[in-house]
Amino acid sequence: MKKIPGLFCIILLLLLAATASAATSTTTLDSTSTTAQDAASLVYVSSVKIDPEVFYPYEQGTITITLMNSGTSSVGLSNPDILSDKFHIMNKDNWNTMSFIGSGSTITYSFLVKADPPDGTYFPLFTVGTLNSGSIHYPLTIKVDSADIQASISQKPDTFALSTKDTVNVSIINPRGAAIKNIIITPTGQGIDVSPSQKYVSTLNGQSSVEIPFSVTPNQDSTLTVHISYQNGDNDHATDVILPIVLGDNKKAAIPVVNNVALVSSGAYYTLSGDVNNAGLTDAKSMVVTVGAPAQAVEPYAQYAIGSLAADDFSSFEITFSSNDLSSVPLVISWKDNDGNSFSSTKNLNLRTNAGSGTTGTASGSSGSSTGSVTPVTTGSTAARTSSGFSGSPQGGGSIFGFGGSRGGGISSFYPVIAAGIIIIAGIVLWIKRKWIAAKLKKR
Repeated sequence: MKKIPGLFCIILLLLLAATASAATSTTTLDSTSTTAQDAASLVYVSSVKIDPEVFYPYEQGTITITLMNSGTSSVGLSNPDILSDKFHIMNKDNWNTMSFIGSGSTITYSFLVKADPPDGTYFPLFTVGTLNSGSIHYPLTIKVDSADIQASISQKPDTFALSTKDTVNVSIINPRGAAIKNIIITPTGQGIDVSPSQKYVSTLNGQSSVEIPFSVTPNQDSTLTVHISYQNGDNDHATDVILPIVLGDNKKAAIPVVNNVALVSSGAYYTLSGDVNNAGLTDAKSMVVTVGAPAQAVEPYAQYAIGSLAADDFSSFEITFSSNDLSSVPLVISWKDNDGNSFSSTKNLNLRTNAGSGTTGTASGSSGSSTGSVTPVTTGSTAARTSSGFSGSPQGGGSIFGFGGSRGGGISSFYPVIAAGIIIIAGIVLWIKRKWIAAKLKKR
C-alpha cells in the first residue's frame, strides 16, 4: 500500500517535465518565426525601372525591380511575379529557384512583359515570397498610349526652281508622355539632290518637338520622301512624310532690268553703257555684264563686274565690243544668289531702230531673253575720245559731279552746268565787291 503514493509522485514529476519541454519548444518556434518576420520586414523595393516608360499597345518592354536588405540576416526570396491582366510576363521560368539576399545586399529581377490594349494607366502588383514570412508586395504604375509622333514639312519655298538650292525643314513632334530615341531622318527623291543625306537625333523628350533643316536642289519634277525611323524602348517604329516637288519660277529671285542704254562708236569697236536695276526681292551676288554672240566682247571693257546688287538698287555698266550687225546685240547679265545658285539674263538689243525694252532672268543652264533697242550715238575718233574722256564720267557710268550729263555726249554735255557755275561765282564776287564798285562809279 505504501508503494502507490511513491509511484504517483514519479508519474507527476514526468508529466511536469514533459509540460516544461513542450513549453520550451513552443517558445523556440515562436522566437524563430518572429525572427524571420523581422528580417523579412527589412527587405524593401529600392528602385523600379520601366522601359519604355510609355508602351504602345502590343509592345514589349522590360520592368526591372531591385530589392534591398537593410537587416542583419539573410532572407530567402522565391516566386517573384507581376500580377496584372494587361501585362503578361514572357520570361517567368527565369525565377523558379529560391534566392537569398544577404545583409546590406541587393537583388534585381528583370521581367520581359507585353502590353495589351486599350490605352490607359494601369497598376500591376509586384510580389515575391519570403522564407517563413509571407510575401512582399509593391504596386507599379504603367501607361499604354497608341499616339504616334507627328512629322510634317514646316518650311519650304513657295515654288521650287530648276537646279536652285532651297531649304526644307522637317518638323517632328512627340506628343507622348515619354521620350523616343535613335531618330534617323532620311530624305530621298529621284532627280533631287539633298544635303545632308541623313540626320540623327539621339533623344526627343515627350511633349516636345525638333526642326531638322535640309538643303534641296531639284533637277526635275519629282517627289521628296522623308523617312523617319525611331525607337520606343527597344521597339522599332517608322513614319514617312511626302513632299511633291513641282518646278516653277522663283518668286523671290533677283530680276535685272536694263535702262538708259547708250551706244558710242569708236571706229574699231563700240562702247555700250547703261544702268542695271534689281527689281527682285533678293540680292544679286557676283553680277557680271557682257555681250554674247554674234557680238564679240573686246578690251578694255570686255566684261563689267558690278558685284553685289541689292534689291531695289541699281548700278551702271560699260561694255566694249565689236560686231558687224547691230540689229541684234545680246546683253548677257549673270549673277548668283545667297546659296551660290547661278542665274543669267539675256537682253537682245536692236541698236539700229527704236523699240520697247524689257528683260527677264532665268536659272543658269537655260536662257531667258527679251528684245529692245537703243539709238546709236557716234562721236569722233578713238583719239578724240581718249583726250576728252568717255561721256565725261569715270568707269561705271554717271557724271563727273554726280548729276546731269549724258552718256556718250563728251564734255560738251556739261557746258550748261559749267556756265551756271561761272555765273553763280561771278554773282558772288559782284555782291562782295558791290561797295567798292559803287565807289568807283561815283568817282567817274
